[in-house]
Amino acid sequence: MRTSQPTQAPPGAKPALTPGSPAPEFTLARSPDESLSLGDLRGQPVVLVFYPADWSPVCGGQLALYNEILEEFQRFDARLLGISVDGAWCHKAFAEDQNLEFDLLADFEPKGAVARAYGVYREDDGVTERALFVIDGDGVIRWSYVSPIDVDPGADGILAALEDLDEQEATR
Repeated sequence: MRTSQPTQAPPGAKPALTPGSPAPEFTLARSPDESLSLGDLRGQPVVLVFYPADWSPVCGGQLALYNEILEEFQRFDARLLGISVDGAWCHKAFAEDQNLEFDLLADFEPKGAVARAYGVYREDDGVTERALFVIDGDGVIRWSYVSPIDVDPGADGILAALEDLDEQEATR
């Protein structure tokens, strides 16, 4: 399996979780009246996309790319989840405006609690890092990457990690 791309810690924070770490459990709002728990997705790969904010240019482009290639993620039976500190109503409006076909989860209250658990909360800015995690069906992080906040990391690293995970599963 490929090793993780380098991760970096936000200033004043613990480092982002690295491959081999158990993925911290969470339950977050996926809509104003519905929640989703990471544990509900056991048995399938999960891609967590932490991003700073809805309605920002880099975030909008990054999430639009993932939406455009959603079939690539589904080819690996992977569930794609966007996470930011914006609220569920903001996510709902943004997802509808952008025609997003995957869940955006609100790490809203307590603000950034899940991002902190994954080591990707920017305390000074009150937003998350632009960070990616691929979690296997057993709840273990298999790949992680923290991008500079103003740089769209694209999808190549995620897809390569899912390919590696798929190859590992096939040899079990």
